[in-house]
Amino acid sequence: MYTHKILAAIAALAVAPATTWAQPRIVVETEVMNVGEVLYQQPRRVVFNITNRGADPLRISRIHPSCGCTTVEWPREDVAPGASTQIVATYDAQQLGSFQKELEVYTNAAPEPVYLTLQGRVVDHATDYTGTFPIDMGAVRLSTNVVEFDDVNRGDRPVAVVQVVNTSKGSYRPQLMHLPTYLSATYEPEQLAGGRVGRILLTLDSEKLKSYGLTQTSVYLARHMGDKVSAANEISVSALLLPDFSGMSIDDAHNAPQLTLSADSLDFSPLADKTKATQTLLLTNAGRRPLNIRSVQVYGKVLGVSLSNRVVAPGAQVKLKVSVNRKFEKLSKSRPRVLLISDDPQRPKTVINVKL
Repeated sequence: MYTHKILAAIAALAVAPATTWAQPRIVVETEVMNVGEVLYQQPRRVVFNITNRGADPLRISRIHPSCGCTTVEWPREDVAPGASTQIVATYDAQQLGSFQKELEVYTNAAPEPVYLTLQGRVVDHATDYTGTFPIDMGAVRLSTNVVEFDDVNRGDRPVAVVQVVNTSKGSYRPQLMHLPTYLSATYEPEQLAGGRVGRILLTLDSEKLKSYGLTQTSVYLARHMGDKVSAANEISVSALLLPDFSGMSIDDAHNAPQLTLSADSLDFSPLADKTKATQTLLLTNAGRRPLNIRSVQVYGKVLGVSLSNRVVAPGAQVKLKVSVNRKFEKLSKSRPRVLLISDDPQRPKTVINVKL
């Protein structure tokens, strides 16, 4: 009898490490982010990069900021083992002086939260614009030169904000060039005095987007009268229009196609010494009707993609090849990703993150 108990105890100890290992594990790239100087009433956006280093999917259940001055965005879908995602915090900068704000991040990896910290100092006049306005265009600096309208539905009119500072002593009138018909811009204020901060508001008219999936373009900020278009004043703009399944019947939803991937992310960093490299993913239709891949696109010129077949029969697999050409790496402003748009109503948009 005692022998059986001892053997049972040994067996329990033997499986304990495996049970502990077979769990999600959240790893944060930088837990404390110091953003330096932030201009008064100019909200500051901070991105925390996280990775699931465990063996099971990671789920962020909730995030509690330490005060109402900080808003948080995070992915609602599970993070696959080995995959990465982002938590985005925005501080409203409504109070002058130093600040330290914490985020309590609750996940299925552990009962206790992970703490993320946002630090900085709100000032009424900046002495260093590099932190808040990292995009240098000469006498003009921008908060970003990448604008992304994600998860847009037909009929939406989302607005993106680009902050601009005039670092010269004279006045400046911001103006965007080469706006496509689906974009419009307003400027607050229309005339910027020297050392002052303004905003460019870009509005997307989704009714004028021609097709579902990713639409990418470039617009250009005129820095002075007669300014020309160049890479130095380029702003990359992308819009992701989702398919509409609102009219789908219950029967169609029950028998719909279902897209699954062999991995949700790719890591090319071990191949950093190669100018060109390719990796392959398997795409499977686990549903009951044929799966149609409506669009296969990439963010950034550094990536290329090919799919062996755009129509996948139930139970069938196709190969998705993703290639990297590092000679274009410096030309890519957007974070490298692959985008699939399909007629899977549960997963119309699939994003594959790519680490270079």
